[in-house]
Amino acid sequence: MKLIGSTTSPYVRRIRILLDEEPHEFVNLDIYGEGRDELRRNNPALKIPMLEDDGQDIYDSRIIARYVSAKQGRDPLTWNQQNQLTLIDAANDSAVTLLLSERSGLDTSADVMFFNLQRERIMTTLRTLAAMVDDGQFEEWNYPAICLYCLVDWLDFRSLVNFEGVESLLSFRDHHREQPWVAATDPRTA
Repeated sequence: MKLIGSTTSPYVRRIRILLDEEPHEFVNLDIYGEGRDELRRNNPALKIPMLEDDGQDIYDSRIIARYVSAKQGRDPLTWNQQNQLTLIDAANDSAVTLLLSERSGLDTSADVMFFNLQRERIMTTLRTLAAMVDDGQFEEWNYPAICLYCLVDWLDFRSLVNFEGVESLLSFRDHHREQPWVAATDPRTA
């Protein structure tokens, strides 16, 4: 099994944590530099992570998680857990869009509909996820909790949001810092 990605991607990190002790090779790419050609050769969607296993290529973190979980004999996610992932991915996608826009020299703080919609999606979603945390919906360390952890930690790492009003997300993150593979996949040590 080979996982292709980067050490700073929250989508890759969630799969690395899920893989845990599963034997695999991790290929760390600089997807905006020298690794771009390898990414082109391996994933026509030009995104990370990507998994190669026994001739099977899988191009998306959500599908990789289903594949790995099935191999590990884990129960499939419930509809509520699928909805949790949709919320997490929505915030993550919008945050990545803002980060890439900033790195492209765009002023993401401008009062522009596109950026306003991304910020609104992020904060609305984070408020909903914080309420779910407060309600105890992420107490079990499972794939949705791993994804939430990776989102919150990455948002903090990249300083992309103000956590005022959703502090329980930071508390959730801090509570799970000792989980297996969390420290080993910290993007700050990449």
